[in-house]
Formats: sequence, structure tokens, C-alpha cells
Amino acid sequence: MTPKVLFLRNDCTATEAMLADAFSGCGFDIDTFAVVTPERDDHPAGEVTFPDPTHYDVIVPLGARWAVYDDALVDTWVGTEMAMVRRAVESGVGVLGVCFGGQLIAQALGGTVGRSPAPEIGWYDVATSDGQLVPGGRWFQWHFDRWTLPAGATEIARTPDASQAFVLGTALALQFHPELDLELLEVWLTHDRDGSVAGIGRSHDELRLQTKEFTDDAAARLRALVRGFLHRVARPNPST
Repeated sequence: MTPKVLFLRNDCTATEAMLADAFSGCGFDIDTFAVVTPERDDHPAGEVTFPDPTHYDVIVPLGARWAVYDDALVDTWVGTEMAMVRRAVESGVGVLGVCFGGQLIAQALGGTVGRSPAPEIGWYDVATSDGQLVPGGRWFQWHFDRWTLPAGATEIARTPDASQAFVLGTALALQFHPELDLELLEVWLTHDRDGSVAGIGRSHDELRLQTKEFTDDAAARLRALVRGFLHRVARPNPST
């Protein structure tokens, strides 16, 4: 049977981008689920009925512009998605969280998430203790929050200002954005209405130039990351 992955689009601007090719290259059929639809963009809180995670081999909670600890979100769909993540892990379903999705995994499994003293926006060197699972090197970041590790989690990667990856059960949480390509970057720059990039002393053109320079190498490392996740963390159908 062909394995299936479900991408949870927690924000209409945060798509799976290069992750889609990485999973399809490993033989997966791809489904997507819109958690916050465009018409709810300015008011993202609200009840959401999620798919059953046990119908999939892997679920991938993606990024979002809001805080995973926002009370209005936790009381509605974030709380429900956290329960979905816990059920997935308890059922042996692989979970790969990206940025907001990684923070959601941390919060769901007993860690905490709060404001980081040093936002990270742009390409950063990520140090790793397991390069076959989470390759080190330059990865793209766009976040203002960071997690504390849940009990029992193993940290895999880090920068000086934030934990960047951990494993717990069948879940791998990532703080960085391995999926980012130029097309997705342009979407995010269009939505940079508050001047977040300029606020840390960078420019849109700088991010464009760096992304052109680093994307091909990041794409190769992303494929290695997904393979490592599938074989060592998610443990799906052996045919993958």
C-alpha cells in the first residue's frame, strides 16, 4: 500500500513547498488540510474538525504567523491540533513539525513555548549532533518564539539562540523552515507588513539573494532529512 502524508496548513501563507517533492520522492501520496482558511486570516481563532491522523503514515504540521500559545487559539483549533499530535504519536504515526508546527509538537508533548529574546529571520548556521537525521548547515528561519524541550525529548540541532530540532517518540520537531524556496519566500515578504525583516537589520533583497544562493544545497539536505525521519523516527511502511 502506498504510504500517505498529510500536510496541515496552519496558515494559508505557509505551504509545504519543497517538502512536497521530498515526500513524493520517497513514494508518498500527498493530502493537504487547510486549518486557517484565507477568509479567517485576520481572526484565526475558531473551531476546526481535523482528519483522523491514524489514516496517514505521517502528518506534517506546518508554519504560521501567530503564536502557538495564544489563548484564543489554544482554546480552539490549536488545542484540538495538539490532541491530534498526541494521538498520532501514541498510535505510531510519524509527525514532522515545521516552525510553528514544531512548537506545537513541543507544547503538545509537555514542553513550553514562549517569546525568544533573539528573533531569527534569514539563513542561519544550524549545528547538529546527528547529521544523518538533521543535516547541519544553513537553514532558513523566520520565528520570534522558541520552545523548551518536553521531558524525554532528545535535542538534535541548535543555534546559539534557540533549540532547532528534537525527537520524541515518532515526532521530529524543527524550528527552522527546510521547505522554503524562492516562491514561498516571496509570499512571506509580501506579508511582511510590520517590517519584521527590517526590524532585525536585514532587507528583502538580502533574503532573496541568500535564498538564491542556498536553496539548492538546502533542498538536497531536506531530502536527506526526510529520508532520515522516515527510516529512523516515523518508521512507516518498510517499502519507503
